[in-house]
Amino acid sequence: MTTAVRTAPGLGASDRNTYTYIAVFSAVLYTVLLIAPVIAGKLIQQFGLTPVQVGTLFSLELGAFSLATVPAYLWLRRINLRTASYLFTSVVIAGNLVSGFLDDFGLLMIASVVTSLAAGSITVIILTLSGKTSNPSRAFGIFVVFQLAMGALILAVFPSLFAGAGVAAIYWTLAGLAVLCLLVVNRIDGDVLRKASPVETSAHKKVPVFKAAAGMAAVLLFYVALSGVWSFMAQISAGSGIDLSASSLILSLATVAGILSALTATALGDTPKRRIYLIVGYLAMALSIGLLFGSPALIRFAIAAVIFKFAWTFILPYLLSTLADLSNGGHLMNTTNLMIGAGFSIGPIVSGALIQSGAGSFTSMLTFAFAGVLASCLCVMIAQRRTHPNPGPSSEK
Repeated sequence: MTTAVRTAPGLGASDRNTYTYIAVFSAVLYTVLLIAPVIAGKLIQQFGLTPVQVGTLFSLELGAFSLATVPAYLWLRRINLRTASYLFTSVVIAGNLVSGFLDDFGLLMIASVVTSLAAGSITVIILTLSGKTSNPSRAFGIFVVFQLAMGALILAVFPSLFAGAGVAAIYWTLAGLAVLCLLVVNRIDGDVLRKASPVETSAHKKVPVFKAAAGMAAVLLFYVALSGVWSFMAQISAGSGIDLSASSLILSLATVAGILSALTATALGDTPKRRIYLIVGYLAMALSIGLLFGSPALIRFAIAAVIFKFAWTFILPYLLSTLADLSNGGHLMNTTNLMIGAGFSIGPIVSGALIQSGAGSFTSMLTFAFAGVLASCLCVMIAQRRTHPNPGPSSEK
């Protein structure tokens, strides 16, 4: 069964339906992470929060989003995925609706954590379903593209759209967007994870532990490096004497480049050249970090930022599809969600500490990120299979 699905030459109805589910949920539910720049000011204004309190709220949201992985080990293969999607989406809707009515910051934090846990649980479903399609690289590309597109839309539209509105209007808008997700839940096969054939299960058990560990390390190191650099990209620009307007324009162009590269990876999909694409992507990312050393001038900074974002979003679908190959869509993809969240959390903290210890110099931070990118590349090469990027289980030796 699995072999036939993996090697199907065309795009079947099942894949199209899964891609639709991934696209809609990725765009809508990742707003829990994307609205931070838009909502921070309004939270400070409405609740009188300090920057530390705002940071704590967003950290708790991100942590809950990632820790949704832990309970998923218990329910992922036991509950119908449609039922789980309806349940978690309803919690997201209710959480955002309730958040709009709250006037107590403590209660808002509780509501935000619960909402993020539900959104993170659906992310686990997305990652797992992506690995079960006949073209995981394309599925993960869609996962990345629609996040980036929604992020660009939010940053472009939300500030002006909600300029005169309170924070409640944003939460209620997010609730309304989540309602749209309910329309695509019935497109997926809710029992797909409970239909694993004996062959597929056997193939999953044969995955060497060191390969699984290398794959997890690759994801963790990748996100530690990229989040550490991207979080301080504006500070690197300012430290190089580049004015804020020019820096903002460059980072906007870099975001466009990121969308284009993710679209490229989506269009290419799974390919025998995946290993080459990964190596080229990692080398490009390392090059972009190298260009940031030594207080780069405007042109060099612009080139570095664009290459960095382009390489980052080009690598990601192929990195995730490597993990999908190892797990055949199993619990390894669930753990990947935890690695992503951990990397996002660790990167800025470590980078900030390195910058502070270097008296404001970015050299130590960039060196750390450069090493992290190369180490991630090495780990994913270890995790890569020696056969076709997406062989059927029956082709395993």
